[in-house]
Amino acid sequence: MARPNETFSESWHRVASQRIALSPGVRVRRQTFRGERFYVLEDPLSNQFFRLRPAAYEFVARLRRDRTVDQAWQECLERFPDEAPGQEAALRLLGQLYQANLLHYDRATDTEALFQRYKKRTQRELKSRLTNIMFFRIPLVDPDRFLVWAMPMVRPFLGQLGALIWLTVVTLGLKTLAENWTAALDQYQGVLAPANLPFLYLALILLKTLHELGHAFLCRKYGGEVHTLGVLFMIFTPVPYVDVTSSWGFRSRWQRMVVGFGGMIVELFVAAIAVFVWANTGPGTIHGVAYNVMFIASVSTLLFNLNPLLRFDGYYILSDLLGIPNLAQLANRQLRHVFEHHLFGVQPAQSPARTRTEASWLFTYGITSGAYRLFVFAGILLAIADRYLLLGILMLATCAVAWVATPLVRLIRYLGASPRLDRVRPRAIAVVVGLAVLVIAPFAFIPFPNTFTAIGIIQAVDRARVVTESAGRLERVIADVRRPVHTGDVLLELANPELGHAREATQAALAEVDARLRQTLTGQIANRQPLEARRAVLADQLARLDQQLADLRVTARLDGLWSAPGIQELVGRWLPRGSPLGLVLNPARFEFVAVVQQADADRLFRTELASAQIRLHGQTADSIDVEQLRIVPGDSRILPTPILGWLGGGDIPTEKDDREGRRTAEPFFEVRASLPSHGPVKLADGQSGRMRFRLPPQPILQQGWRRLRQLLQQRYQW
Repeated sequence: MARPNETFSESWHRVASQRIALSPGVRVRRQTFRGERFYVLEDPLSNQFFRLRPAAYEFVARLRRDRTVDQAWQECLERFPDEAPGQEAALRLLGQLYQANLLHYDRATDTEALFQRYKKRTQRELKSRLTNIMFFRIPLVDPDRFLVWAMPMVRPFLGQLGALIWLTVVTLGLKTLAENWTAALDQYQGVLAPANLPFLYLALILLKTLHELGHAFLCRKYGGEVHTLGVLFMIFTPVPYVDVTSSWGFRSRWQRMVVGFGGMIVELFVAAIAVFVWANTGPGTIHGVAYNVMFIASVSTLLFNLNPLLRFDGYYILSDLLGIPNLAQLANRQLRHVFEHHLFGVQPAQSPARTRTEASWLFTYGITSGAYRLFVFAGILLAIADRYLLLGILMLATCAVAWVATPLVRLIRYLGASPRLDRVRPRAIAVVVGLAVLVIAPFAFIPFPNTFTAIGIIQAVDRARVVTESAGRLERVIADVRRPVHTGDVLLELANPELGHAREATQAALAEVDARLRQTLTGQIANRQPLEARRAVLADQLARLDQQLADLRVTARLDGLWSAPGIQELVGRWLPRGSPLGLVLNPARFEFVAVVQQADADRLFRTELASAQIRLHGQTADSIDVEQLRIVPGDSRILPTPILGWLGGGDIPTEKDDREGRRTAEPFFEVRASLPSHGPVKLADGQSGRMRFRLPPQPILQQGWRRLRQLLQQRYQW
């Protein structure tokens, strides 16, 4: 509405003699927002709503075809001299009602004007669909008759009984999920596997159908009508949707909020039932579909439906909770008011907010919702481009036009031609240019800290793996684990009776050959050479058996600590040759082995590393400063330990067919750093952490451009 001091208008003569009234089918409902009364005009034919303040409604309610607009305005001014809208505000209000097809008047050109308004509205709707291509809607059928037919069967579950059942089932579902949390996280790794995608989409369709029915039945319960059911192409994925905008006319904001929560209420109930099915079934189709239902319900509810920063259920719930109708539009108007009034100096100016608290809400929502939409849509574009590169490029071009080029053109037109800036245009242009410079310059020219991180592990410099050199059964552990040992100390003993029997047989065969050699001394010279060759073979075999018997006593190869977690559990078990048993390591010298992936390899070699800092997992409060680094020349594909790869819970992608989890999908480079033996951080062999490399400072735009080029090169080979 216009400002109160705009009582008269030079354009009033254009409508003063017109005889205008609200269309006969328009319904009027009263609502209350934050203690202030509003009137809602509803057109049931177009399902459009128009909200008016009491002063504006007093003027609109007096419009009739037996009196002129000026007569209606004069009467309103006489009865409400302080609250009545001025002529400028009345003109603006009539224009808005005219565009919404809520007015009726008798003129010959009425049909032509109505058709022109219809064409303009159709064009606006088409333009809105094209710019909102990620959430394209196609209405299909009218479900209202079905809802009326099914309401007697559903109504008992929409009251206190249904609330009690819902609360019980959801609580037990959360309890069951908490008890099986580890298994749920493990199964998450394969939720996007190609074989699971059909079941994932099936779960999505099932959940979203029930979600929309939840909205529809609750809307119908409170007297609303639902006349549109269709398909929503959400990120090019078809899902059902219903139009429950008739709930906007409910007087009680709590009823409107319940309708907004209706879909999530049904989703969480179905997800809780799916938890029971998943927890009580083994691997198979039913088990997988139940998990997909759980996954879809959690992701869609938290990321989209409950999130008020997107125009989904959470947005309308927050709007009703705050008592601020048209939250997004008012937030944009508030941002514009802040710029025009406080920065450009436009006078007079009126904020759309009624209080400072409301102004803070609008300003905060306008900033956060815009930033969040950019973040979400950027992630969606990357996800689509990963699978369909050409489609991702087309969507990126569309979004660039809609979100960058179009707003920029509008800004230029606004600065150059807007009548609101007639008196302050030079200042407005200077402010916009100054803000652009102020925002861009620090990121383009001021150096900022430049770092990157790499996952790694602590290893003792002097270390020796303890393995079985000879197969046998572990009899006993002699040396105490976690105690110092010396070179040659016996750590444990194995037993292998077969080696003893083989030695006795070999020794007997050797004695027999020796006896036959002695017989050759009597004159049988021809038989001596084969016997000597056999004796050499038997002697060598006996020596090997003696070595294998000696290797049954496993000894330390250097001085250090004997570490063998879980060794007592192996007592009595048969251990093949080469079985790992533990480590003997020197606790006085440690080094950190970091794994640098290909994405950061150029910064590792082309840029001089200033320094590095290590933070160990579990000891993040303290850090280790490293001054000297040693880059291992040449790349590698075998990790120093499996815990750095995906199979061990690390960040490094590994080959899918590698059961040990050490062979990486891409080559990497090792960086080794010597660690001090004494310091605030307790060091232990095998402890993982991260090394943060400090590079010479660079502007943020330069760093971001480099990361963007890396992303495009890594994902799309650009």
